[in-house]
Amino acid sequence: MSDRAELGEVRAALVSLPGVRDAAVHAARHAPGGPRIVAHVVTRTPPAELRAALRSRLPSHLLPARVHRVPYIPLLPDGRTDHRALAALTAAASDTASTPGESRWAAASVPVTPQQRALLPHALAHRGTGRFVQQLHWRWRGPLDTGRFTAAWQSVFAHESVLRAAFDGDKPRMVLHEHVRAEVVRHAVGSVDFDRLTARDRLRGFDLRRPGLLRLRLVDEAAPHGGDPPSVRILLTFHTLALDDWSVAVLLEEFYRAYLAGGRLPGGERRPDHRDYARWLTGQDTAPARDFWSSTAPGATALIRPGTPGPATGLSGYGRAETRLAAGPAGRLRAWAASHACTEAGALQAAWALLLYRAGATAGPALVGFGVSVLGRGVAVDFVERLPGLLANTLPMTVRVDPGAPVARLLADLRDQALEMAAYEWVSLQQIGAWSGRGAGDELLESLVVFEHRRRGSPTLRSALAAQGISVTPPRPAGTPTVLPVTLQARRDADDGLHLSAVHDRARLADADAARLVGQCARLLRELPHLAGGAATVSDALAALADEPPAAMAGAPAATATGAPT
Repeated sequence: MSDRAELGEVRAALVSLPGVRDAAVHAARHAPGGPRIVAHVVTRTPPAELRAALRSRLPSHLLPARVHRVPYIPLLPDGRTDHRALAALTAAASDTASTPGESRWAAASVPVTPQQRALLPHALAHRGTGRFVQQLHWRWRGPLDTGRFTAAWQSVFAHESVLRAAFDGDKPRMVLHEHVRAEVVRHAVGSVDFDRLTARDRLRGFDLRRPGLLRLRLVDEAAPHGGDPPSVRILLTFHTLALDDWSVAVLLEEFYRAYLAGGRLPGGERRPDHRDYARWLTGQDTAPARDFWSSTAPGATALIRPGTPGPATGLSGYGRAETRLAAGPAGRLRAWAASHACTEAGALQAAWALLLYRAGATAGPALVGFGVSVLGRGVAVDFVERLPGLLANTLPMTVRVDPGAPVARLLADLRDQALEMAAYEWVSLQQIGAWSGRGAGDELLESLVVFEHRRRGSPTLRSALAAQGISVTPPRPAGTPTVLPVTLQARRDADDGLHLSAVHDRARLADADAARLVGQCARLLRELPHLAGGAATVSDALAALADEPPAAMAGAPAATATGAPT
Protein backbone atom coordinates (compact mmCIF):
# COMPACT_ATOMS: atom_id res chain seq x y z
CA MET A 1 0.00 0.00 0.00
CA SER A 2 1.86 3.08 -1.25
CA ASP A 3 -0.67 5.09 -3.25
CA ARG A 4 -1.08 8.45 -1.51
CA ALA A 5 -4.33 9.06 -3.36
CA GLU A 6 -5.84 5.89 -1.88
CA LEU A 7 -4.67 6.81 1.62
CA GLY A 8 -6.15 10.25 1.09
CA GLU A 9 -9.44 8.63 0.11
CA VAL A 10 -9.47 6.67 3.36
CA ARG A 11 -8.78 9.81 5.42
CA ALA A 12 -11.49 11.75 3.57
CA ALA A 13 -14.00 8.97 4.30
CA LEU A 14 -13.04 8.99 7.99
CA VAL A 15 -13.33 12.75 8.54
CA SER A 16 -16.73 12.74 6.79
CA LEU A 17 -18.16 10.47 9.49
CA PRO A 18 -20.27 12.10 12.22
CA GLY A 19 -18.25 12.69 15.38
CA VAL A 20 -14.82 12.44 13.70
CA ARG A 21 -12.76 15.57 14.26
CA ASP A 22 -9.52 14.57 12.59
CA ALA A 23 -7.71 11.52 11.23
CA ALA A 24 -4.34 10.34 9.96
CA VAL A 25 -3.81 7.28 7.79
CA HIS A 26 -0.66 5.36 6.89
CA ALA A 27 0.39 1.97 5.53
CA ALA A 28 2.09 -0.51 7.91
CA ARG A 29 4.57 -1.96 5.43
CA HIS A 30 6.05 -4.71 7.59
CA ALA A 31 2.78 -6.18 8.79
CA PRO A 32 2.25 -9.94 8.40
CA GLY A 33 0.66 -10.69 5.05
CA GLY A 34 1.83 -7.45 3.43
CA PRO A 35 1.06 -3.74 3.87
CA ARG A 36 -2.06 -2.87 5.84
CA ILE A 37 -3.85 0.44 6.33
CA VAL A 38 -3.75 1.84 9.88
CA ALA A 39 -5.94 4.76 10.88
CA HIS A 40 -5.63 7.12 13.86
CA VAL A 41 -8.83 9.00 14.62
CA VAL A 42 -9.83 11.84 16.96
CA THR A 43 -13.32 10.76 18.00
CA ARG A 44 -15.46 9.39 20.81
CA THR A 45 -17.06 6.83 18.48
CA PRO A 46 -15.89 3.24 19.15
CA PRO A 47 -13.49 1.93 16.46
CA ALA A 48 -15.80 -0.99 15.61
CA GLU A 49 -18.58 1.47 14.73
CA LEU A 50 -16.21 3.48 12.54
CA ARG A 51 -15.12 0.41 10.60
CA ALA A 52 -18.73 -0.62 10.13
CA ALA A 53 -19.61 2.82 8.77
CA LEU A 54 -16.64 2.72 6.39
CA ARG A 55 -17.81 -0.52 4.76
CA SER A 56 -20.49 1.38 2.87
CA ARG A 57 -18.06 4.11 1.79
CA LEU A 58 -14.85 2.31 0.83
CA PRO A 59 -13.89 -0.77 -1.21
CA SER A 60 -12.79 -3.70 0.91
CA HIS A 61 -9.09 -3.33 0.13
CA LEU A 62 -9.14 0.22 1.58
CA LEU A 63 -10.79 -0.67 4.88
CA PRO A 64 -8.31 0.04 7.71
CA ALA A 65 -6.98 -3.08 9.40
CA ARG A 66 -6.63 -1.15 12.64
CA VAL A 67 -8.35 1.98 13.92
CA HIS A 68 -6.77 3.71 16.91
CA ARG A 69 -8.44 6.49 18.85
CA VAL A 70 -6.08 9.30 19.84
CA PRO A 71 -6.68 12.66 21.57
CA TYR A 72 -5.21 14.62 18.65
CA ILE A 73 -3.12 14.30 15.50
CA PRO A 74 0.36 15.74 16.16
CA LEU A 75 1.85 17.76 13.33
CA LEU A 76 5.35 18.75 12.29
CA PRO A 77 6.15 22.45 11.65
CA ASP A 78 5.59 21.93 7.92
CA GLY A 79 2.05 20.66 8.54
CA ARG A 80 2.73 16.94 7.90
CA THR A 81 1.75 14.32 10.44
CA ASP A 82 4.38 13.68 13.12
CA HIS A 83 4.36 9.86 12.91
CA ARG A 84 6.81 9.38 15.78
CA ALA A 85 4.64 11.41 18.15
CA LEU A 86 1.54 9.66 16.79
CA ALA A 87 3.07 6.27 17.58
CA ALA A 88 3.72 7.42 21.15
CA LEU A 89 0.10 8.56 21.50
CA THR A 90 -1.15 5.26 20.14
CA ALA A 91 1.02 3.31 22.58
CA ALA A 92 -0.38 5.32 25.48
CA ALA A 93 -3.99 4.58 24.55
CA SER A 94 -5.98 1.49 23.63
CA ASP A 95 -8.76 1.11 21.09
CA THR A 96 -11.30 0.52 23.84
CA ALA A 97 -10.22 3.41 26.00
CA SER A 98 -12.52 6.38 25.95
CA THR A 99 -11.40 9.58 24.36
CA PRO A 100 -10.17 12.08 26.98
CA GLY A 101 -13.05 13.76 28.78
CA GLU A 102 -14.15 17.32 28.43
CA SER A 103 -11.98 18.49 31.30
CA ARG A 104 -8.79 17.39 29.57
CA TRP A 105 -7.29 20.09 27.37
CA ALA A 106 -5.29 17.89 25.01
CA ALA A 107 -4.17 19.88 22.00
CA ALA A 108 -2.39 19.79 18.68
CA SER A 109 -0.66 22.76 17.12
CA VAL A 110 -0.11 24.10 13.62
CA PRO A 111 1.91 27.03 12.28
CA VAL A 112 0.14 30.38 12.14
CA THR A 113 -0.59 31.92 8.76
CA PRO A 114 1.36 34.97 7.53
CA GLN A 115 -1.61 37.22 8.43
CA GLN A 116 -1.84 35.76 11.92
CA ARG A 117 1.90 36.09 12.45
CA ALA A 118 1.67 39.79 11.60
CA LEU A 119 -1.38 40.39 13.79
CA LEU A 120 -0.51 38.27 16.82
CA PRO A 121 1.91 40.56 18.72
CA HIS A 122 -0.38 43.56 18.20
CA ALA A 123 -3.46 41.61 19.26
CA LEU A 124 -1.71 40.40 22.44
CA ALA A 125 -0.64 43.97 23.23
CA HIS A 126 -4.11 45.46 22.69
CA ARG A 127 -6.28 43.12 24.71
CA GLY A 128 -9.06 45.04 26.40
CA THR A 129 -9.18 47.77 23.75
CA GLY A 130 -11.60 46.04 21.40
CA ARG A 131 -9.22 46.72 18.53
CA PHE A 132 -9.14 43.22 17.06
CA VAL A 133 -12.66 42.19 18.08
CA GLN A 134 -15.58 42.11 15.65
CA GLN A 135 -19.26 41.79 16.37
CA LEU A 136 -22.41 40.92 14.43
CA HIS A 137 -25.98 41.32 15.58
CA TRP A 138 -29.36 40.22 14.26
CA ARG A 139 -32.92 39.48 15.35
CA TRP A 140 -34.50 36.09 15.80
CA ARG A 141 -38.28 36.12 15.63
CA GLY A 142 -40.21 33.10 16.80
CA PRO A 143 -39.57 30.39 19.40
CA LEU A 144 -35.98 30.04 20.64
CA ASP A 145 -35.02 27.11 22.87
CA THR A 146 -31.92 28.13 24.83
CA GLY A 147 -30.79 24.56 25.47
CA ARG A 148 -31.16 23.62 21.83
CA PHE A 149 -29.46 26.85 20.75
CA THR A 150 -26.49 26.16 23.01
CA ALA A 151 -26.26 22.50 22.01
CA ALA A 152 -26.25 23.49 18.34
CA TRP A 153 -23.33 25.85 18.87
CA GLN A 154 -21.55 23.22 20.95
CA SER A 155 -21.91 20.84 18.03
CA VAL A 156 -20.38 23.41 15.68
CA PHE A 157 -17.49 23.91 18.12
CA ALA A 158 -16.94 20.15 18.14
CA HIS A 159 -16.82 20.00 14.35
CA GLU A 160 -14.64 23.05 13.66
CA SER A 161 -11.11 23.02 15.06
CA VAL A 162 -10.66 26.78 14.61
CA LEU A 163 -13.36 27.37 17.25
CA ARG A 164 -11.23 25.36 19.67
CA ALA A 165 -8.08 27.33 18.86
CA ALA A 166 -5.80 29.36 21.07
CA PHE A 167 -2.49 31.03 20.27
CA ASP A 168 1.00 30.59 21.63
CA GLY A 169 2.60 33.97 21.02
CA ASP A 170 6.10 32.82 21.86
CA LYS A 171 6.48 30.25 19.06
CA PRO A 172 4.13 31.45 17.42
CA ARG A 173 1.66 28.59 16.88
CA MET A 174 -2.07 27.98 16.74
CA VAL A 175 -3.02 25.47 19.43
CA LEU A 176 -6.08 23.33 18.61
CA HIS A 177 -7.74 22.04 21.77
CA GLU A 178 -9.71 18.84 22.05
CA HIS A 179 -12.77 20.41 23.69
CA VAL A 180 -14.06 23.91 24.34
CA ARG A 181 -17.40 24.83 25.86
CA ALA A 182 -19.42 27.23 23.72
CA GLU A 183 -20.25 30.40 25.68
CA VAL A 184 -23.92 31.33 25.26
CA VAL A 185 -25.65 33.67 27.72
CA ARG A 186 -29.31 34.72 27.57
CA HIS A 187 -30.56 37.94 29.19
CA ALA A 188 -34.16 38.46 30.24
CA VAL A 189 -36.30 41.32 28.94
CA GLY A 190 -35.18 44.66 30.39
CA SER A 191 -32.18 43.24 32.25
CA VAL A 192 -29.54 44.82 29.99
CA ASP A 193 -29.23 47.62 27.48
CA PHE A 194 -28.19 46.08 24.16
CA ASP A 195 -25.86 48.90 23.10
CA ARG A 196 -24.09 48.92 26.47
CA LEU A 197 -23.83 45.14 26.39
CA THR A 198 -22.29 45.33 22.92
CA ALA A 199 -19.68 47.88 24.00
CA ARG A 200 -18.86 45.98 27.18
CA ASP A 201 -18.51 42.68 25.37
CA ARG A 202 -16.19 44.26 22.82
CA LEU A 203 -13.91 45.71 25.48
CA ARG A 204 -13.89 42.43 27.36
CA GLY A 205 -12.06 40.97 24.39
CA PHE A 206 -10.49 37.52 24.47
CA ASP A 207 -7.53 35.86 26.11
CA LEU A 208 -5.77 34.55 23.02
CA ARG A 209 -3.90 31.94 25.03
CA ARG A 210 -7.18 30.24 25.94
CA PRO A 211 -9.48 28.55 23.40
CA GLY A 212 -12.92 29.80 22.53
CA LEU A 213 -12.55 32.97 20.42
CA LEU A 214 -16.27 33.30 19.66
CA ARG A 215 -19.19 33.82 22.04
CA LEU A 216 -22.88 34.74 21.91
CA ARG A 217 -25.30 36.88 23.89
CA LEU A 218 -29.08 36.60 23.58
CA VAL A 219 -31.26 39.50 24.70
CA ASP A 220 -35.02 38.98 24.92
CA GLU A 221 -37.12 41.89 23.73
CA ALA A 222 -40.50 43.01 25.02
CA ALA A 223 -43.48 41.15 23.60
CA PRO A 224 -44.70 42.91 20.43
CA HIS A 225 -48.21 44.14 19.92
CA GLY A 226 -50.61 42.73 17.39
CA GLY A 227 -49.80 39.06 17.84
CA ASP A 228 -46.38 39.18 16.16
CA PRO A 229 -43.92 36.48 17.29
CA PRO A 230 -41.50 37.35 20.11
CA SER A 231 -38.02 38.46 19.12
CA VAL A 232 -34.54 37.99 20.53
CA ARG A 233 -31.54 40.15 19.65
CA ILE A 234 -28.40 38.09 19.16
CA LEU A 235 -24.87 39.40 19.54
CA LEU A 236 -21.98 37.34 18.18
CA THR A 237 -18.50 38.48 19.20
CA PHE A 238 -15.32 37.00 17.73
CA HIS A 239 -11.61 37.70 17.42
CA THR A 240 -10.25 38.62 14.01
CA LEU A 241 -7.14 36.53 14.57
CA ALA A 242 -9.24 33.36 14.25
CA LEU A 243 -12.06 34.21 11.85
CA ASP A 244 -13.10 36.53 9.05
CA ASP A 245 -16.62 37.62 8.06
CA TRP A 246 -16.98 34.92 5.39
CA SER A 247 -16.05 32.25 7.94
CA VAL A 248 -18.65 33.46 10.40
CA ALA A 249 -21.29 33.18 7.67
CA VAL A 250 -20.19 29.55 7.13
CA LEU A 251 -20.45 28.87 10.86
CA LEU A 252 -23.90 30.43 11.05
CA GLU A 253 -25.13 28.09 8.31
CA GLU A 254 -23.75 25.14 10.27
CA PHE A 255 -25.43 26.41 13.43
CA TYR A 256 -28.83 26.71 11.75
CA ARG A 257 -28.47 23.19 10.37
CA ALA A 258 -27.62 21.92 13.85
CA TYR A 259 -30.51 23.82 15.46
CA LEU A 260 -32.98 22.43 12.93
CA ALA A 261 -31.64 18.92 13.64
CA GLY A 262 -32.40 19.25 17.35
CA GLY A 263 -29.04 20.62 18.46
CA ARG A 264 -26.57 18.31 16.69
CA LEU A 265 -24.83 19.14 13.43
CA PRO A 266 -25.46 16.39 10.87
CA GLY A 267 -22.30 14.82 9.43
CA GLY A 268 -21.52 13.00 6.24
CA GLU A 269 -19.96 15.72 4.10
CA ARG A 270 -16.31 16.55 3.57
CA ARG A 271 -15.40 19.63 5.59
CA PRO A 272 -12.15 21.49 5.10
CA ASP A 273 -10.11 22.22 8.21
CA HIS A 274 -7.61 24.91 9.16
CA ARG A 275 -4.93 22.23 9.10
CA ASP A 276 -5.61 21.72 5.39
CA TYR A 277 -4.88 25.40 4.82
CA ALA A 278 -1.75 25.27 7.00
CA ARG A 279 -0.43 22.35 4.95
CA TRP A 280 -1.11 24.23 1.73
CA LEU A 281 0.69 27.33 2.98
CA THR A 282 3.82 25.39 3.93
CA GLY A 283 4.11 24.20 0.34
CA GLN A 284 4.10 27.68 -1.18
CA ASP A 285 7.25 29.21 -2.68
CA THR A 286 7.48 32.84 -1.52
CA ALA A 287 10.05 33.83 -4.19
CA PRO A 288 7.47 34.70 -6.91
CA ALA A 289 5.37 36.58 -4.35
CA ARG A 290 8.45 38.51 -3.21
CA ASP A 291 9.30 39.43 -6.81
CA PHE A 292 5.76 40.61 -7.49
CA TRP A 293 5.19 42.66 -4.37
CA SER A 294 8.67 44.22 -4.26
CA SER A 295 7.87 45.84 -7.61
CA THR A 296 4.20 46.71 -7.10
CA ALA A 297 3.87 47.84 -3.46
CA PRO A 298 3.42 51.60 -2.97
CA GLY A 299 6.78 53.37 -3.07
CA ALA A 300 7.92 56.11 -0.72
CA THR A 301 6.65 58.79 -3.13
CA ALA A 302 3.18 57.30 -3.65
CA LEU A 303 0.24 59.40 -2.51
CA ILE A 304 -1.42 57.40 0.26
CA ARG A 305 -3.21 60.03 2.37
CA PRO A 306 -6.89 60.64 1.50
CA GLY A 307 -6.83 64.16 2.94
CA THR A 308 -4.68 67.26 2.63
CA PRO A 309 -2.37 67.99 5.62
CA GLY A 310 -4.38 69.46 8.46
CA PRO A 311 -4.03 70.34 12.15
CA ALA A 312 -4.54 67.94 15.04
CA THR A 313 -8.22 67.22 15.55
CA GLY A 314 -8.13 66.99 19.34
CA LEU A 315 -10.54 64.06 19.09
CA SER A 316 -10.26 60.39 20.02
CA GLY A 317 -11.97 57.11 19.30
CA TYR A 318 -13.58 55.98 16.06
CA GLY A 319 -16.31 57.55 13.99
CA ARG A 320 -18.48 56.53 11.06
CA ALA A 321 -19.71 58.78 8.25
CA GLU A 322 -22.37 57.32 5.97
CA THR A 323 -24.16 58.07 2.74
CA ARG A 324 -26.04 56.15 0.07
CA LEU A 325 -26.52 55.93 -3.65
CA ALA A 326 -30.15 55.22 -4.43
CA ALA A 327 -31.07 52.28 -6.63
CA GLY A 328 -31.16 54.42 -9.80
CA PRO A 329 -27.64 55.92 -9.55
CA ALA A 330 -26.27 52.64 -8.22
CA GLY A 331 -27.71 50.77 -11.19
CA ARG A 332 -26.24 53.30 -13.64
CA LEU A 333 -22.86 52.90 -11.94
CA ARG A 334 -22.97 49.12 -12.31
CA ALA A 335 -23.95 49.40 -15.98
CA TRP A 336 -21.21 51.96 -16.64
CA ALA A 337 -18.58 49.80 -14.93
CA ALA A 338 -19.72 46.74 -16.88
CA SER A 339 -19.40 48.68 -20.16
CA HIS A 340 -15.70 49.04 -19.29
CA ALA A 341 -15.33 45.32 -18.40
CA CYS A 342 -15.21 46.30 -14.74
CA THR A 343 -17.23 45.78 -11.56
CA GLU A 344 -18.75 48.34 -9.21
CA ALA A 345 -15.96 47.44 -6.78
CA GLY A 346 -13.48 48.54 -9.45
CA ALA A 347 -15.42 51.77 -9.93
CA LEU A 348 -15.26 52.37 -6.19
CA GLN A 349 -11.49 51.86 -6.24
CA ALA A 350 -11.18 54.29 -9.14
CA ALA A 351 -13.14 56.96 -7.25
CA TRP A 352 -10.93 56.45 -4.19
CA ALA A 353 -7.77 56.71 -6.34
CA LEU A 354 -9.08 60.02 -7.69
CA LEU A 355 -9.60 61.34 -4.14
CA LEU A 356 -6.07 60.30 -3.12
CA TYR A 357 -4.66 62.02 -6.19
CA ARG A 358 -6.66 65.17 -5.46
CA ALA A 359 -5.50 65.24 -1.84
CA GLY A 360 -1.89 65.01 -3.04
CA ALA A 361 -2.24 68.43 -4.71
CA THR A 362 0.03 67.47 -7.61
CA ALA A 363 -0.24 68.65 -11.19
CA GLY A 364 1.17 65.77 -13.22
CA PRO A 365 0.91 61.99 -13.21
CA ALA A 366 1.48 60.33 -9.83
CA LEU A 367 1.24 56.95 -8.15
CA VAL A 368 -1.42 56.50 -5.49
CA GLY A 369 -1.64 53.64 -3.02
CA PHE A 370 -4.40 52.25 -0.83
CA GLY A 371 -5.41 48.92 0.68
CA VAL A 372 -8.01 46.59 -0.75
CA SER A 373 -9.72 43.77 1.07
CA VAL A 374 -9.67 40.32 -0.54
CA LEU A 375 -11.47 37.14 0.50
CA GLY A 376 -8.29 35.05 0.24
CA ARG A 377 -10.25 32.01 -1.00
CA GLY A 378 -8.71 31.72 -4.43
CA VAL A 379 -6.29 29.07 -3.16
CA ALA A 380 -5.97 25.43 -4.21
CA VAL A 381 -7.54 23.90 -1.09
CA ASP A 382 -10.51 21.58 -1.52
CA PHE A 383 -13.83 23.12 -0.42
CA VAL A 384 -12.02 26.34 0.54
CA GLU A 385 -15.29 28.28 0.26
CA ARG A 386 -16.46 26.41 3.38
CA LEU A 387 -13.21 26.70 5.34
CA PRO A 388 -13.57 28.66 8.61
CA GLY A 389 -10.52 30.71 9.54
CA LEU A 390 -8.67 33.92 8.82
CA LEU A 391 -8.26 33.92 5.06
CA ALA A 392 -9.43 37.45 4.28
CA ASN A 393 -6.53 39.79 3.78
CA THR A 394 -5.55 43.38 3.08
CA LEU A 395 -3.30 43.98 0.09
CA PRO A 396 -1.78 47.20 -1.27
CA MET A 397 -3.13 48.51 -4.56
CA THR A 398 -0.87 50.92 -6.45
CA VAL A 399 -2.03 52.68 -9.60
CA ARG A 400 -0.78 55.57 -11.73
CA VAL A 401 -3.22 58.47 -12.00
CA ASP A 402 -2.65 60.73 -14.98
CA PRO A 403 -4.91 63.79 -15.22
CA GLY A 404 -4.74 63.67 -19.01
CA ALA A 405 -5.44 59.97 -19.38
CA PRO A 406 -8.91 58.48 -19.90
CA VAL A 407 -10.81 57.30 -16.85
CA ALA A 408 -11.26 54.05 -18.76
CA ARG A 409 -7.49 53.53 -18.58
CA LEU A 410 -7.54 53.97 -14.80
CA LEU A 411 -10.30 51.37 -14.53
CA ALA A 412 -8.37 48.92 -16.72
CA ASP A 413 -5.16 49.38 -14.72
CA LEU A 414 -6.98 48.67 -11.47
CA ARG A 415 -8.65 45.60 -12.96
CA ASP A 416 -5.38 44.24 -14.34
CA GLN A 417 -3.54 44.69 -11.07
CA ALA A 418 -6.34 42.98 -9.15
CA LEU A 419 -6.01 39.98 -11.45
CA GLU A 420 -2.24 39.86 -11.02
CA MET A 421 -2.27 40.11 -7.24
CA ALA A 422 -4.86 37.33 -6.93
CA ALA A 423 -2.09 34.74 -7.18
CA TYR A 424 -0.35 36.17 -4.10
CA GLU A 425 -3.25 37.17 -1.83
CA TRP A 426 -2.10 34.78 0.94
CA VAL A 427 0.95 36.83 1.98
CA SER A 428 0.73 39.36 4.79
CA LEU A 429 0.99 43.12 4.60
CA GLN A 430 3.95 42.84 6.93
CA GLN A 431 5.80 40.64 4.43
CA ILE A 432 4.95 43.00 1.59
CA GLY A 433 6.26 45.97 3.56
CA ALA A 434 9.54 44.19 4.19
CA TRP A 435 9.90 43.08 0.56
CA SER A 436 9.23 46.61 -0.68
CA GLY A 437 12.25 47.90 1.24
CA ARG A 438 10.24 50.39 3.28
CA GLY A 439 11.82 51.70 6.47
CA ALA A 440 10.46 50.81 9.91
CA GLY A 441 8.84 54.24 10.28
CA ASP A 442 7.32 54.40 6.80
CA GLU A 443 3.58 53.97 6.49
CA LEU A 444 2.69 51.56 3.70
CA LEU A 445 -1.03 52.44 3.68
CA GLU A 446 -3.33 55.01 5.25
CA SER A 447 -6.66 53.85 3.86
CA LEU A 448 -8.53 50.68 3.01
CA VAL A 449 -11.34 50.08 0.52
CA VAL A 450 -13.71 47.22 1.34
CA PHE A 451 -16.51 46.11 -0.96
CA GLU A 452 -18.57 43.67 1.04
CA HIS A 453 -18.92 40.25 -0.55
CA ARG A 454 -21.58 38.67 1.60
CA ARG A 455 -21.97 34.91 1.47
CA ARG A 456 -25.48 34.22 0.27
CA GLY A 457 -27.75 32.56 2.77
CA SER A 458 -29.39 29.25 1.99
CA PRO A 459 -33.05 29.48 0.86
CA THR A 460 -33.46 25.89 2.04
CA LEU A 461 -32.41 26.82 5.57
CA ARG A 462 -34.69 29.87 5.56
CA SER A 463 -37.61 27.71 4.50
CA ALA A 464 -36.81 25.08 7.13
CA LEU A 465 -36.65 27.76 9.84
CA ALA A 466 -39.90 29.29 8.64
CA ALA A 467 -41.56 25.88 8.90
CA GLN A 468 -40.77 26.02 12.64
CA GLY A 469 -42.12 29.58 12.93
CA ILE A 470 -38.67 31.20 12.93
CA SER A 471 -37.35 34.09 10.88
CA VAL A 472 -33.95 35.76 11.22
CA THR A 473 -32.71 39.09 9.88
CA PRO A 474 -29.34 39.30 8.08
CA PRO A 475 -26.44 39.85 10.53
CA ARG A 476 -24.98 43.35 10.53
CA PRO A 477 -21.64 44.56 11.97
CA ALA A 478 -21.71 46.47 15.23
CA GLY A 479 -19.39 49.48 14.99
CA THR A 480 -16.19 47.79 13.85
CA PRO A 481 -13.22 50.16 14.35
CA THR A 482 -10.44 50.49 11.81
CA VAL A 483 -6.74 50.05 12.48
CA LEU A 484 -5.96 52.32 9.51
CA PRO A 485 -6.92 56.02 9.61
CA VAL A 486 -9.78 55.45 7.15
CA THR A 487 -11.66 52.40 5.94
CA LEU A 488 -14.17 52.97 3.15
CA GLN A 489 -16.84 50.27 3.24
CA ALA A 490 -19.42 49.64 0.53
CA ARG A 491 -22.28 47.17 0.26
CA ARG A 492 -25.45 46.70 -1.70
CA ASP A 493 -28.52 47.19 0.43
CA ALA A 494 -31.90 45.51 0.35
CA ASP A 495 -33.29 48.09 -2.12
CA ASP A 496 -30.38 47.53 -4.56
CA GLY A 497 -28.80 50.83 -3.62
CA LEU A 498 -25.15 51.25 -2.63
CA HIS A 499 -24.41 52.06 1.01
CA LEU A 500 -21.09 53.79 1.73
CA SER A 501 -19.47 54.41 5.09
CA ALA A 502 -16.11 55.79 6.15
CA VAL A 503 -14.96 54.32 9.46
CA HIS A 504 -12.25 56.65 10.68
CA ASP A 505 -9.78 57.35 13.44
CA ARG A 506 -11.05 60.63 14.87
CA ALA A 507 -7.54 61.61 15.97
CA ARG A 508 -6.57 61.72 12.28
CA LEU A 509 -9.81 62.71 10.58
CA ALA A 510 -12.45 64.92 12.18
CA ASP A 511 -16.09 63.92 11.81
CA ALA A 512 -16.85 66.76 9.39
CA ASP A 513 -13.91 65.85 7.17
CA ALA A 514 -14.89 62.18 7.18
CA ALA A 515 -18.40 63.18 6.08
CA ARG A 516 -16.89 65.38 3.36
CA LEU A 517 -14.66 62.54 2.16
CA VAL A 518 -17.40 59.91 1.89
CA GLY A 519 -19.75 62.49 0.36
CA GLN A 520 -17.21 63.36 -2.34
CA CYS A 521 -16.69 59.67 -3.07
CA ALA A 522 -20.44 59.24 -3.54
CA ARG A 523 -20.55 62.34 -5.75
CA LEU A 524 -17.85 60.89 -8.01
CA LEU A 525 -19.70 57.58 -8.24
CA ARG A 526 -22.84 59.44 -9.33
CA GLU A 527 -20.98 61.53 -11.91
CA LEU A 528 -18.73 58.89 -13.49
CA PRO A 529 -21.54 57.27 -15.58
CA HIS A 530 -22.38 60.72 -17.06
CA LEU A 531 -18.89 61.34 -18.43
CA ALA A 532 -18.53 61.60 -22.20
CA GLY A 533 -17.84 57.99 -23.13
CA GLY A 534 -14.39 56.47 -23.21
CA ALA A 535 -12.67 59.75 -24.01
CA ALA A 536 -13.42 61.39 -20.64
CA THR A 537 -10.22 62.08 -18.71
CA VAL A 538 -9.28 62.02 -15.05
CA SER A 539 -9.38 65.84 -15.10
CA ASP A 540 -12.94 65.70 -16.42
CA ALA A 541 -13.94 63.45 -13.52
CA LEU A 542 -12.23 65.62 -10.89
CA ALA A 543 -14.02 68.68 -12.25
CA ALA A 544 -17.14 67.37 -10.53
CA LEU A 545 -15.54 68.29 -7.21
CA ALA A 546 -14.18 71.70 -8.21
CA ASP A 547 -16.66 73.58 -6.04
CA GLU A 548 -15.62 72.03 -2.71
CA PRO A 549 -12.29 71.59 -0.93
CA PRO A 550 -10.68 68.22 -0.17
CA ALA A 551 -10.96 66.73 3.31
CA ALA A 552 -8.21 67.68 5.78
CA MET A 553 -6.29 65.01 7.66
CA ALA A 554 -3.94 65.28 10.63
CA GLY A 555 -0.56 63.61 10.56
CA ALA A 556 0.17 60.41 12.45
CA PRO A 557 0.90 61.06 16.16
CA ALA A 558 3.86 58.67 16.11
CA ALA A 559 5.73 56.53 13.63
CA THR A 560 4.18 53.13 12.94
CA ALA A 561 5.90 49.99 11.85
CA THR A 562 5.81 48.94 8.22
CA GLY A 563 3.10 46.40 7.67
CA ALA A 564 1.00 47.47 10.63
CA PRO A 565 -1.90 45.08 11.10
CA THR A 566 -5.04 45.55 9.11
